[in-house]
Amino acid sequence: MSATVLLNVDAADAHEDVRAWRDALLERLSAGHRLVTLYGAPHPEGVRVTAVVQDDAGELRASRAVVSAATGFHTLSHDIPGAHVFERELHEQHAVRIADHPWLKPVRFERGGGVSVDEYPFYAMRGKETHEVQVGPIHAGVIEPGAFRFLCHGELVHHLEIHLGYQHRGVERLLLQRDPRALAPLVEQIAGDSSVAHTWAYAAALEALTAHDASEHDLTRAVMLELERVAMHLAGLGGLATDVGFTQAASTYARLRTAAINGSMALCGSRFGRTAVQPGGSGVALDGATAAELLLRFEALDRDAREIDALFLGARSVRHRLCDTGRVDRYTAAELGLVGMAARASGVALDQRVYCEPWRGQVIATASTGDCMARAELRVRELHSSLDLVRRWLAPAPEWRRSRPQLGALAPSRLVIAVVEGWRGEVVHALETDAAGALTHYKVQDPSLRNWMGLAQAVRNNEISDFPICNKSFDLSYCGNDL
Repeated sequence: MSATVLLNVDAADAHEDVRAWRDALLERLSAGHRLVTLYGAPHPEGVRVTAVVQDDAGELRASRAVVSAATGFHTLSHDIPGAHVFERELHEQHAVRIADHPWLKPVRFERGGGVSVDEYPFYAMRGKETHEVQVGPIHAGVIEPGAFRFLCHGELVHHLEIHLGYQHRGVERLLLQRDPRALAPLVEQIAGDSSVAHTWAYAAALEALTAHDASEHDLTRAVMLELERVAMHLAGLGGLATDVGFTQAASTYARLRTAAINGSMALCGSRFGRTAVQPGGSGVALDGATAAELLLRFEALDRDAREIDALFLGARSVRHRLCDTGRVDRYTAAELGLVGMAARASGVALDQRVYCEPWRGQVIATASTGDCMARAELRVRELHSSLDLVRRWLAPAPEWRRSRPQLGALAPSRLVIAVVEGWRGEVVHALETDAAGALTHYKVQDPSLRNWMGLAQAVRNNEISDFPICNKSFDLSYCGNDL
């Protein structure tokens, strides 16, 4: 299951005064709660701002207030730096004034917005021995568009500013234009490398709104989620190997990824896990013979991966390039609100899976150095942990059948928040209904939104030639950010 909370709209902590809302939120965050998301939605009296926090036990709690766009509120970012991106998005999407914000720049440029892409206010650094390097937005090969501006002194990067928004598709508006019970094909493509994670969050939210118990499908969803993690970690490790010129590992990881995604295809008919999660049900089918075949396949994958892992991580040329490169210390990672493997590689033990079945009780894998080597080693550890979990779950040779039940009407006047730990980090979906049970707002948050600033920090004081390695070690999504 996902970490999910369903609230009556009026039951969420509502504050008539935005200053009271802000003070109460800061009090919770100062007490050790963690900010999961903060977003806005249109309201007859202005903009309704919703904040969701999580305590140490994984419990989610929402608070909200209605603000005037012209008046807004005083920034949270000085006290909680990780709030900066949420406040920037709030300003961008709803023109809410965020007083004294340190970096009030667009997160993405919405179509029809008031700012041109060509007018982005890049930070500038002056000096006879400094220079700027622009990379993108159009890149060679198949990489998605994004602009990276480096401010350098010789080869040393003093500052990297990342400008995205070129992939903006208006996903959240599209999600309100059809029956909310028929959104799975669209949700699966919000970020194509995280199809299972996003669709599970959507399905969990919808099941909460329709009072449908789908817990019998938790294990099938968990298997697909872990296979997605395995496939993407293999792809990421292959990319890192390519960037440091270790071709033996690059080709081997690519071969092994094929075995992982073919396992997904055997279970649901899609190498990318599409159709695997159905609202209220499952698109996964399995019999004893297929389970036995998959166990043999994953055992071989695990064995071969361990051999190449040892060669890759132990090579002096690899360690020379990855160790001490792109370092983000624990304090910075926590302050910026990094999530997923980017946070765990810096020693922040944050993983939504430990709050949910069937992972409850699992030990969170972390690293301490926060450099590219830590992120590579963590991916290796998570890769084999996921394979161990999948093999354990498939060992009893379960019989699974596809199930696509019809869900009933959505509960009226409800707010539901669903959080799922994808391979890149936590995926957040927030849905709200009106008094008639119609879906009035749909908020999607990919982990990339929170982690791009971590990449910008990682590149500082590194040579510009190390940027591809840093970039691949974070492995963030352009379209997941742009939505």
